[in-house]
Amino acid sequence: MDAYFERLDGDRYRPTLHAGGAWNDAEIHFSPLGGLIVHAIDLHRAAKSPDSKQLARISFDILGFLAADDCTVRVETIRPGRTIELVEASVSIGGRTAVLARAWFIDVVDTTSVIGGAPEALPGPDDLSRWPMDDTWPGGYIDSLEVRPLGPPSPGRTTAWLGTDTRLVDGEDASPHASFIALVDTANGIAVRQPPTAWVYPNLDLTIHLYRQPEGSWVGLDTTVTFGPAGHGLTSSVLHDTTGPVGRAEQILTIRPATQEDPA
Repeated sequence: MDAYFERLDGDRYRPTLHAGGAWNDAEIHFSPLGGLIVHAIDLHRAAKSPDSKQLARISFDILGFLAADDCTVRVETIRPGRTIELVEASVSIGGRTAVLARAWFIDVVDTTSVIGGAPEALPGPDDLSRWPMDDTWPGGYIDSLEVRPLGPPSPGRTTAWLGTDTRLVDGEDASPHASFIALVDTANGIAVRQPPTAWVYPNLDLTIHLYRQPEGSWVGLDTTVTFGPAGHGLTSSVLHDTTGPVGRAEQILTIRPATQEDPA
């Protein structure tokens, strides 16, 4: 199946091998799961009266091990409004809440006359060579990607384009922002500061802010990874599509030697 998930019924999904994790072959990589959550939020909002509000921020809290098992995604609107709206989603795996997410939607207003402050656009992916990311990371999700860096990746610093031909949910069309967000969590793996065989540094969260809606099939990640002195780290990315920058993403990391048992 050329998709990350298949739908079992209204709110239950089954991950395929393409969703396989990078730290453990018995888990789901969070990146496609994040995209699935956005897809479920989109379907929830589409079932109501259509409006012009657009996704401006989504934050995910990853509560523990994401077992490669059936996922139940539940969504509710917790703050409706005419100009802003807050939606909450939760993912349960094996009877345990595994992810909590909150998304802000903001109504559209024409601000083209005051636009400014964004970084420069990245050179496009067309003339770049592919980087075999699976030389560093295992897993079905990594295998599903095409990664094209703008230059040789260096410890803690990489700028690259990511794409995939794998659908988010089998037989379903996903929105451009859901497909885009389905690749963003990969940022923590493109600019490795230490080999994952020596140190582990999974992210506990992912927060994405968008000041423009992403378009097209490529995700540009201009990523910096910082390790602090006490087991904490931060992966920060400027997000791009092929037209230009669209926002930012931040991921907090828990860092420890690979020989230590995972506390989650």
